[in-house]
Amino acid sequence: MDSSTIDQIVTLEVAQAAALLKAEYIDSPISGGVTGAQQATLTFMVGAGNDATFARAEAVLSLMGKNIVNLGAVGNGTAAKICNNMLLGIQMVAVAETMNLGISMGLDAKALAGIINTSSGRCWSSDTYNPVPGVIPNIPCAKGYAGGFGTSLMAKDLSLAQNASTNTQAPTPMGSLAHQIYRILARDPTYQAKDFGVVYQFLKKQNV
Repeated sequence: MDSSTIDQIVTLEVAQAAALLKAEYIDSPISGGVTGAQQATLTFMVGAGNDATFARAEAVLSLMGKNIVNLGAVGNGTAAKICNNMLLGIQMVAVAETMNLGISMGLDAKALAGIINTSSGRCWSSDTYNPVPGVIPNIPCAKGYAGGFGTSLMAKDLSLAQNASTNTQAPTPMGSLAHQIYRILARDPTYQAKDFGVVYQFLKKQNV
C-alpha cells in the first residue's frame, strides 16, 4: 500500500511494475492531517483494483482511519487526493482573501467568520481552519503558522493537479491561480516553512 500523494501516472507505472513481479499495488492516499492520525480518524482513498484486495487493505487501514473508501481501479485513490487538495488550496486562498477584504472594510474578524460559517460561504477553511489569527484557537495560525500543512506541500499538490489538468485537458483556472500563489509562498523564506494558511499574511501584506 502506498499512501503518498504523487502523480497518477507514476502510481500507474509503479502498479504495472509490481504486477510484473506478481505483486499487488494499492494506492491509498490520506486525508485528515496530524490530528486525524493521532485520533485514528483518517480518511483513506483507496484504489485497490478489486473488492478482495480492498478488503485486505481495509483490515489494515481501519486501524488508522474511520473512513476507508473503495474507489475502484488502481490510481483512483491518487486521483481523488489530487482533486481534494486542489480544492483545499483554492478554498484557503478564497477564505484568506475574503477575510482580508472584510477586515480591510472595517469588519471584526470573528464576526465576519461567524457570518460566513452560518451562510453559503461556509467551508472547512473557514469554520475549522480559518487562517486569521484569533478566530480559532489551537490551530497553526494561532501559533505563528508553525506546524500544520506546509506551503511547499500545498504547492507540490497543486502542481500535481496542474499536471493532471494538462494530461486530461480538463481546465482548472482557479487551481492554476492557487498554484501560482503557493509557488510564490514556497519560494519565499518568509513563508516557505509555514502552514499553508499563511497565505492570509501574504495577501494582507499586499494591502496598499
